[in-house]
Amino acid sequence: MKLKIAVLSGDGIGSEVTDQAIKVLKAIATEFDHHLVFNEAKVGAIAIEETGNPLPDKTLKLCRETDAVLFGAIGHPKYDSDPSAKVRPEQGLLKLRKELGLYANIRPVKAYDSLLKKSPLKKDNIKGADICIYRELTGGIYFGEKKLSEDGDTASDLCEYNRHEIERIAHLAFKAAKNRHNKVTLVDKANVLESSRLWRKVVSEIAEQYPEVALDFLFVDNAAMQMIMNPKQFDVILTENMFGDIISDEASVIGGSIGLLASASVGDKHAMFEPIHGSYPQATGKGIANPIASILSAAMLLDHFELTEEADLIRKAVDKSLKLHITTPDLNSKFDNITTSKVGDFIEDVITNPDDSNFNFKNIHLGQSTII
Repeated sequence: MKLKIAVLSGDGIGSEVTDQAIKVLKAIATEFDHHLVFNEAKVGAIAIEETGNPLPDKTLKLCRETDAVLFGAIGHPKYDSDPSAKVRPEQGLLKLRKELGLYANIRPVKAYDSLLKKSPLKKDNIKGADICIYRELTGGIYFGEKKLSEDGDTASDLCEYNRHEIERIAHLAFKAAKNRHNKVTLVDKANVLESSRLWRKVVSEIAEQYPEVALDFLFVDNAAMQMIMNPKQFDVILTENMFGDIISDEASVIGGSIGLLASASVGDKHAMFEPIHGSYPQATGKGIANPIASILSAAMLLDHFELTEEADLIRKAVDKSLKLHITTPDLNSKFDNITTSKVGDFIEDVITNPDDSNFNFKNIHLGQSTII
């Protein structure tokens, strides 16, 4: 298969983790005889510095003309600490989602057996947890009308949804549940918000088309608590934009690091794949950023094009790196010389040598991948 992939590394650690995803994708292409073409473009704070625009027209044009987008991270302290800034890096990502019609954000969350002790949550509570969060991505409060009074003392953000926006992501969530464990949980705040009551109404109607899938409801505050107390109860979580943003970040503690969580943002014509973590500017250039979320996002990219065997091989390689503790310091402080690039090297090596199972730890920790 031939694929054109736009690479938007973005800010902070974005380029470091994205480089490892590209390294792994190139290994897959070699092993399976695919032809992948990577083209880079600017987005976020780095684009503002160069062009004054967080999403330059050139970048958007590239994304529209490629098969998929591989995204890194976005954000910079310069803008985080300046609430008066009129142009912000995050505007580039929001506009990109809207312009490409990426209305569904898919975020898998898994408790790896080898990492249960890394989570701050009780081992018995999280063992076996395997959740997929479907977050609506182009509507709601993030895209609603925003107002600030002339005196600057009153502000508002409109949360607005229509039936079509809810229907299209609900169908995706129910279809996903049919291939998992046949359960969808709608997370909302229907006791307070009119928009949530519309979500309940529309999703309940959609559920009738999927009789084999059970549907239940949780208010977002209760869902946040249940995510900590008993995440194993969830299969597919369906929710609106802001609630999905918050609850998926909360779910990152199940795996022990936000550096493990990948995501896909899909629409009817375009798709983008990115780790859910931020730009982590404090770690930039230090080689400590966990690339696994970006690498697993690359696996989701392959899934999107029905390259299932290839995606599964990446996940097996990631599993091996976690079991053998070939990970960055957020998950393995014992070996602080295992850098971002060394994790990528190891996973690349497992892909190119999938039948070998015994690795020379000493050489790996020295930055090699000698198989014995």
